[in-house]
Order: sequence, then C-alpha cells, then structure tokens
Amino acid sequence: MAKTSKKSSIDFAALQQKVRTQFTGLDPNDPSLWPNLPRFLLLGVVGVAVVVALWYLWLTDLDVRLESERTRETELRAQYTKKLGQTVNFEILKAQLEQVRQYVAQLEKQLPSKAEMDALLSDINQAGLGRGLQFELFRPGQETVRDYYAELPITVRVTGSYNDVGLFVSDVAHLSRIVTLNNLSLNPNRPDVLTMDATAKTFRYLDPDEVKTQQKNQGAKK
Repeated sequence: MAKTSKKSSIDFAALQQKVRTQFTGLDPNDPSLWPNLPRFLLLGVVGVAVVVALWYLWLTDLDVRLESERTRETELRAQYTKKLGQTVNFEILKAQLEQVRQYVAQLEKQLPSKAEMDALLSDINQAGLGRGLQFELFRPGQETVRDYYAELPITVRVTGSYNDVGLFVSDVAHLSRIVTLNNLSLNPNRPDVLTMDATAKTFRYLDPDEVKTQQKNQGAKK
C-alpha cells in the first residue's frame, strides 16, 4: 500500500506583501487605527524605551548614592584617624594639660588681690628709692576691669643715673608680682643724670564677687 505525503510550503512572498501592506499608509497622529503588527511593534518599542529610561534613572540614583557613600567613607576614615591619634597621644596630652594648669596657677599666684595692691605699689616705690632715684611723679591711673583680672596703669617719672635707672627697671621686672613697664622714654637732664618717663602696669585677679558682677554685666550687654 503506497503512502502519500503532503508537503506544505509557506508563500514568503505573499507574507512579505501582507506585512508590507500593514506598514503602508499609517497615520502617525492616530496609532490606534494602525493594524495589529505595527501597533504591537510600537507598543514594544515604547515599552523598551520606558524600561531603558527607568533603568538609566535607577542607575543614576545609585551612582549618586555610591558617590555620597564614598565621600562619607573618606570623612569617617579621617575622623577615625584623628581620634586614633588622639587616643594614642591621650596620656601625652593629659600630661601637657596638667603642665598648663600648673603654669596658669603659677601665674595666678603672681597676681595680687585687691587687698595686696597697696603693698605692691609700695614695693615699686621702694625699688626706685632703694636705687637712689628721685620720684618726680608716681600717679596710679584708672583701673580697667577685664574678664577675670583688673589692670592698673601707673604713670612714673624718675630721675637718676643711667646705671641706677637700669637697675630699677631690672628690680621691677623681678618683683614677685607681675609689673610691666611701657612707653619708656629717657631724656638727659644734666651730666650723668637721666629722666625716665614710663607707664608701669600691674595686674590683679578679681575677687569672686567682682567676677560675678563682671559676668552679669556681660550677660546684660548680650
């Protein structure tokens, strides 16, 4: 018994013509009237474009976040390095702080209190008299109150030999309390005799009540 086989063949020419026909005469203003094939193809292209745009935006956001995190990482590393250095040098810094406190305490001891100011003025006067100088002027000025100390200027004019004036300046510099000589001027008076004009400044620490008053005045100004 003989078997017959039917071979089916596709007419590609007709298929191409059919596809070409669907893409002919399309109205770009109204894709809804297009045939199925170009309409579905357009939807596919639009869908791919939307996905690509969203993917690009997502990657851009990730890139910004990544750059931000890298910057934050750099800052954290710098902070870590700084804190690590502080931790390593903590004992050294602690010792330096103690030295500073001791130095400040030593300086505070060189500042007289309000009750000791008269004695300090007497010491300056005695330093000049002890060197054989003649005081032509010794006039304390207006006291200026700072945050935690007060400054008292003293206008001084003494007459004596060059050596005696130099020794007086040295004696004032070596007083137990802090005294500075400012605006020095030396003028010859007569042979081997000089007249020195200067402003001596001495400092005292404020009493607790004065500190409170000063802080209260500063708070009122603010």
